[in-house]
Amino acid sequence: MPARTALEHNFPAVLISAAAQRESWRKELHRPATHTHKWWAQRLGSVFRGILTAAVTETAEQAGDAYAGPTRLDGLTVFDCFAGSGTTLVEAVKLGARAVGRDINPVAALVQRQALARWDEGLLTTAFKQVAAACQDEIERVHRSAAGEHVLYYFWVLHVACRECGDDVELFSSYVFAKHAYPARRPLAQAVCATCHDVVAVNPAEQSGFTCANGHEHATFDGPVNGRKMMCGSGHTSAVVDALDALDGHPPDASMYAKLVLTADGAREYRPIDDFDRALYEQTARLHEEHAGDLVSPVGHLESGYNTTMPLRWGYRRWEQFFNARQLYCLGLLGAAVRDLDESAEREALATLFSGTLEFNNLFCSYKGEGTGAVRHMFKHHVLQPQRTPLEAHPWGVASSSGSFSALFETRLLRAQRYKQRPDDLVSDAAGTVRRRDGLSAELDVDVVSSWAELANAARPAAYVVAGDSASTDLPDASVALIVTDPPYMDNVHYSELADFFHAWLVGVRPYPGYPQLATTRQDGEVQAVAADAFESAIRAVWVECARVLADDGLLAFTFHHARETGWTSLMSALRAAGLVVTAIQPVKAEMSSSAVKSAALVPSNLDSIVVCRKADRASSSAAVGQADVAAAGDVAVQRLLALARSGIDVSANDVGSVVRGSVLALQTRPGCPITMSELQELASAAVATATADLAASVGLRPTPVAPAGPTGP
Repeated sequence: MPARTALEHNFPAVLISAAAQRESWRKELHRPATHTHKWWAQRLGSVFRGILTAAVTETAEQAGDAYAGPTRLDGLTVFDCFAGSGTTLVEAVKLGARAVGRDINPVAALVQRQALARWDEGLLTTAFKQVAAACQDEIERVHRSAAGEHVLYYFWVLHVACRECGDDVELFSSYVFAKHAYPARRPLAQAVCATCHDVVAVNPAEQSGFTCANGHEHATFDGPVNGRKMMCGSGHTSAVVDALDALDGHPPDASMYAKLVLTADGAREYRPIDDFDRALYEQTARLHEEHAGDLVSPVGHLESGYNTTMPLRWGYRRWEQFFNARQLYCLGLLGAAVRDLDESAEREALATLFSGTLEFNNLFCSYKGEGTGAVRHMFKHHVLQPQRTPLEAHPWGVASSSGSFSALFETRLLRAQRYKQRPDDLVSDAAGTVRRRDGLSAELDVDVVSSWAELANAARPAAYVVAGDSASTDLPDASVALIVTDPPYMDNVHYSELADFFHAWLVGVRPYPGYPQLATTRQDGEVQAVAADAFESAIRAVWVECARVLADDGLLAFTFHHARETGWTSLMSALRAAGLVVTAIQPVKAEMSSSAVKSAALVPSNLDSIVVCRKADRASSSAAVGQADVAAAGDVAVQRLLALARSGIDVSANDVGSVVRGSVLALQTRPGCPITMSELQELASAAVATATADLAASVGLRPTPVAPAGPTGP
């Protein structure tokens, strides 16, 4: 590694951010290898390619040329200790480096393996056809209308009893259950009759109510649920949660009320549920009971946690309760068909695809409507959120269906396979125009191995991927030139609580030999905590191990942002304790700013900070730290933020706070820093206020909403 790198001193953040902004809108199209399965907080490949190339160059011009050219990092070993979906690993391999990935969660490790694995497209297609032969006909049979037409979606509604009179209440907030994403062009919507469940075409823009074919009049489209309250037919108003508490830990009952049929001529038609539909569903429930021993089924139960609070309150105690009987039967058939394939990389890919299909086929999904992907998957927000009106999709799928096994085979696996064979990259020119270019990166053609020894002795290019605690690895001392990662935040989102949803099924499928047969993916050593001391302790243990395996002249670089001061103080204290010194903080474009999770955030961030570190005994930072250093840190951060804002990258007040605060608090990692952390916190707050005012005056800022008291997360 150069003694003075572009990553530390001359990072081309504007050039990289322009490409990253383009990528952020459709990450799955621009980097399909890392999107074969759901994982959370997936980073942008453009940013990580930029980190890797800037880490081995000395000037901004060299870094830009290396990013936009056919650079090869042969002989360089890159380690990601929080490997997530495998973004670092893919970008490293594309550049010819040797990649090592580790994540404590086995679902994440599976996603990484798929991002890198070599598949034979012919064998992959053959294995897919074997799965189809084993289960497609039966899955399609139980998703048919009385006339034999395909049923694309079944619409369900939960119902509970009024605590006062016992009347059954269907938990509709609106009787309009389907509408177009662009109502100005397609104004017709679908409403269901509360009395007989007839389906009626309506125009909500012109109508205030409707009358069904059976003569039942509705003066309004409003259902019995308004916010957290519900009203029964007798007029009693009560809290929905009170009705849930009366169920004694069981989920509410549910019933089908409508379906969307694909007619013989290819049209789509909404219809009410009939006796045939109900009888067919009961038949699948019996088949599931009769063949349960032969099917793959989810195992385990939910444990108390931040992300499990809502489903537990609604009575969902076991993972199997996230599915209705037909879903359990069909997914069980599909999982068994994949499980019974011969061991191969292609079988592992289909096992991962099966797991990914679960995200769109469960009782926590809802209907987005027409004009867009119909299924709103269960992880639209980073929580397990029960749905009062769940959507049941066709898990195998037909033409143009959403979130099905057959559709995802095309859009996830085959797209990833073609990308691996001929990867392309997003490159921006001096004018800021971003184009896709191929020929810059090497083919993703490596063997995935499970130990350092296998990697060291591999006869052909290989990548080492394993599920395990990154605070304890089998990597030799000083064996890694570059560590690039994206650590968890000190936050309320605990990935293991969410990943258990997939793991509950993967245990039965066993995607590859040695897949951990754990009861839960929650483990000691997870770096995921709301409490500052717990977060600091866990991440410090990983940083200590990183310092051990990092070469003396190597770099540790990671992306981070946080709305809370304590997130940054815990991070910096952990780095200092591990003997690592922050040598630079570079702001850069992060995730898509309009994502659902960010749009819902009280304090949204549009930028990440690239935190760059060296070992303390190799860092060139002076031990003497004073007020001038604090002012300089703030000034440098402001200039870097200004450059991004003037190039068209959106910068929020929260971004300023995160980047400037991190830059000032990073001074604590310098050996012999005489300023205490509490003193630096005060200085950082003052620097943030000054920087916010300066940037607001220069370029304007998106305002940061006032957060409520208590932790808000990053």
